[in-house]
Order: sequence, then C-alpha cells, then structure tokens
Amino acid sequence: MSKKIQTVMFIMSALLISGCSDDAQSNDQNNRHMMNQNSNEGNHHMMNQNSNEGNHHMMDDSTMGNGHMSHDNVVSLKDSTGENELNIPPLLTSDAADRTEYTIKAQTGKVEIFDGVTTETLGYNGDLLGPVLQFKKGETVKIHTINELDEETTFHWHGLEVSGEADGGPHKTLKPGEKELIEFEVTQEAATLWFHPHPEGKTSEQVYKGLAGLIYIEDSNSAKLEIPKEYGKNDIPLVFQDRVFNEQGQLDYKSVMNEDGTIGDTLLVNGTVNPVLTVGKEQVRLRLLNGSNARNFTFKLNTGESFVQIATDGGFLNKPVKLNEVTLTPSERAEIIIDFSQLKSTDSLSLINEDGSILLPFDVLDQEVEDTQTTKRLNDFAVTDEEKNMPVTKNIELFGMMEHVEINGKKFDPDRIDFTQKQGVTEVWEIYNKKDMMGGMIHPFHIHGAQFKILSRDGVEPQENERGWKDSIAVHPGEKVKIAIQFKHKGVYMFHCHILEHEDNGMMGQIEVK
Repeated sequence: MSKKIQTVMFIMSALLISGCSDDAQSNDQNNRHMMNQNSNEGNHHMMNQNSNEGNHHMMDDSTMGNGHMSHDNVVSLKDSTGENELNIPPLLTSDAADRTEYTIKAQTGKVEIFDGVTTETLGYNGDLLGPVLQFKKGETVKIHTINELDEETTFHWHGLEVSGEADGGPHKTLKPGEKELIEFEVTQEAATLWFHPHPEGKTSEQVYKGLAGLIYIEDSNSAKLEIPKEYGKNDIPLVFQDRVFNEQGQLDYKSVMNEDGTIGDTLLVNGTVNPVLTVGKEQVRLRLLNGSNARNFTFKLNTGESFVQIATDGGFLNKPVKLNEVTLTPSERAEIIIDFSQLKSTDSLSLINEDGSILLPFDVLDQEVEDTQTTKRLNDFAVTDEEKNMPVTKNIELFGMMEHVEINGKKFDPDRIDFTQKQGVTEVWEIYNKKDMMGGMIHPFHIHGAQFKILSRDGVEPQENERGWKDSIAVHPGEKVKIAIQFKHKGVYMFHCHILEHEDNGMMGQIEVK
C-alpha cells in the first residue's frame, strides 16, 4: 500500500473515531459520563445480603460502540459499593532458607469475582494477579520462571535494573511448558516495582486477563525510616485495573478491545470488585500502581483533604510532598501516606477518581493506634548541574493513535536497533508528544532496564512529587520532556508507550547498551 493511501486512510479513520482530544483522559475527565447518582453511599461498608444483581457489574451496551469506547468521553467507573474486603496479595516465600530464590508460574485460573459467577483468568502462582516479591539491595536473586499457559509469554521486571537478557522483553518468550532461570544482583534503592508479561502483540490481553504482580525492594535507608511498614495493616499494596465483563461475567478481551487503549467501567483493586479497606486511626501507607491498559487515575480523598506522597516509581522522594491529588498514567506508581487520625471526618470516607467515581471506600476503626511520625528526610536524590547542562543526545517523537501509532516515524521491528548507548554513561533524552489532527492524547512513556531523572517539562523544572526516580512518565500532547538516563547493565531494552494496545500496535523501539 502506498504512503499516500495510508495517509488518507489515517485521516479518514481519525475523523470517524473522534478518538483523541487534547489531553484526553486527563484534563477532559470532567466530561466523562456522569457518575451513578443512585448509589447508596450510606451503605458503602455494608454487605448486601440480598444481592441478586446478576449482571449488575457488566458493561451497559449503551456505553459501547462496536466494542470500542470514545476517548473524548471516557466511560466512568461504577462506584465501589464497599461490600467486599480488599484482597491483600500474599508475600511470596523464598524456595531457600538462606537466600532469595523464587519460583513464578504463569498459569490459567478461575475466580469468583462476582457472587456465584466463575470468571476465567490468568495469574502468577494463583488464579488472578500474583504474589509480592521481596528483594534487598545488594543481594543476589534467583527466579525460576515457568510458562504453564497455552501460549507464549515473557516475564518482564518493570522498573528493575537488570541485564537485557534478564529483562523479559519480547525477545525472551517462553513457549508453553518452557522454563528459565534468571539470576541478578539487586543494585537499586528501595522502591515499589512490578512484573507482567511482554510478548509482542499479546501483552495487552495477557495483562488484561490478570498477569501482574508487585515487587518490593528494601535497603538500609528504608529500614531506618519512620514510615508505616506493617504489610497488610498500615502498608498496603493497591493495584488498580479497570475492566469490562460480559453478560456471562467473563473478560472477553477481543470483543471489547480498543486499538487506542481498552477502557472498562468496572474497577478491580487487587482483583477485588467493590472493595473496602479497613484501617485504623493512624498513618497508612498506600502503594499505588496504575495497572490498567489505558485509563489514567487521579487519586484524591472525597473530603478534599490532603495526604503526602513519599515515593515515585523508583524510590523515595527527598521529603514528603503534601498533595490533594496525584495522577498516575498506566504503569506509574506512587507511595502516599494518609493520616486517618487527623482527618476531620472518617464517615463515608473514600479514595475517588477525578470525576468523583468511588474507587476505594475506607472503613476506619474507632480505636486509636500508636502514632507514627513520618520521617522528614527520606532520601538524597539530586539532579546535578552537569546533568542539567548536558546536550540532548536522543530525540524520541511519539505520534499517532489506534493502529497508526509510531515512534520517530517507525513501528517496532525486532530486528532493528533504534539507538545505542554506553553502559554507565548518562545521556539526556528528549521525548516529544507530537500533536495530531485531533489534538493528540497523553502517552505514558516507559524505558526498560533503568530508572531516570526528569530534568524538565517544556523547559520548566518538574513538580516536587516528580523529583525522584522514574521509569514511566506521562507526556502530554505537544509537550517536550527531558530526562537524564544511565543504564547499569548491557543488553537490548525496549522503550515504548505503556498504553498496552499502543505497545502491541508497534509504538515501541529498541536501544542496545554496550
């Protein structure tokens, strides 16, 4: 097909879809569908013993058109009714008593997400999602990966600084029944990372059906900090994922898949529908992961009160940053602390999205808990003058929508190396989100195998809560972001948009570190 015909087809499809307004999903979220005014907020924490809703949680046909949803008018999430206590993922136990050695299996599963309905899913070492892996800086880790699926998959360690061979990109697929041992030294500081599949063209569906898990790295600094650390009590992992369930309560990805990013109306938090989190009147640390295929979340309290952010994707901020809301695009993480003893009211308290959708109600226990004062100094992260004054050596241009997405005018080619960089050498990349005729959309940009520093957004220093290690960054239409990045290890690594359907459609490139 000629370039001219392709261009005409692209323009026609853009006009038909009305798919990507300026800053869609972020600045335009107030234009989403109105939240359900009939929700009984007073009963958020009560179990509905007479629930006979059947397919209440399934996608209403009126919100869909040919299986696709508009990004101009992103469907709102149904409010959590708070009837199910939040599932807390288990901490995976090492296979060996004297070292950290894990076995992780990708497998099929069946879960009763809705009462009386069995949903077919995927999971790691279980039916849905996966356990939490724990690493310590300086230790050597061994992981036995096993593919028990009926299709190829990979095990990608998102945010982990490892060799290209261990990273688990699309070159490292395991066929059904295959297994592989990877071994690496943990060289980075305390952080909340995650793992998920990364097979070419299949990532979005496998993540959608349940393949995702968290990684905690601890170090000597995190051990001494006065912050909530009791796992499952005041240190809570939260994986947010929006999904569409059909009338049979199944995740029929192919029928709802949107080339521009699949958006759902039903929220799962740690795989729990209609969750509630029970907490004490104390400081509680929430480790937030946007594990969705495409939806952006802006987390805030329904009372409008503030909390503090203490960490970004790859580590602690230098000091707690007071915020009323924090926005995460797909794959981004943030650690926040809410002091439930200092809130004006804890009745009907919830974590909500920007449009008011109730994401996670809190059931705050009456008894006071021993107070913990958050350490004022958390880290010694810094952007050096040398890094600020370095010239740009790599330019990344993100462009397009639907299946017409590209980086620097090209789609992913596994046989093409787009850039090279020397191991241990810091370079400055400039990422530019080029607007299209519809205005464009936010692209969450992720680089494998390294953490980076944000130098500037359109020439301006980043906000305080972005002054920490990052591996994914939201790039708005027309925006140019400069980052300083150094790879500790050698190998071939991916860089791509983390809207998973964009990634599968070829919005991905490769850098070889020598």
